[in-house]
Amino acid sequence: MRSVAIKRAYDPPSPKDGARILVDRLWPRGVSKKKAALDGWMKEVAPSPSLRKWFGHQPERFKDFAKRYRAELKDNPALENLRALKGKVTLVYGARDPQINHAAVLAKVLKP
Repeated sequence: MRSVAIKRAYDPPSPKDGARILVDRLWPRGVSKKKAALDGWMKEVAPSPSLRKWFGHQPERFKDFAKRYRAELKDNPALENLRALKGKVTLVYGARDPQINHAAVLAKVLKP
């Protein structure tokens, strides 16, 4: 994989996005499949439900969340499927905060 970006599912797709892969375990509310314009959905790379619930998008927990999520990814075979994608890949997520979310952590893990 050469290039990784992240983008909210609620933001309009762009030809510059490359392959758009949803990396949430749950489908984003209020987003149609047509509007999402996805090339794939890899829910297996999302944080475990228990980790996601513990985090609750609380900024003070993000550092610990990122550490726990990276630990989950180490044993996750789906990560290799994501790494195998070529060209530009945009990780699509539903969280509100563009910096404090699992896609931001995942993008850093994927970058060489």
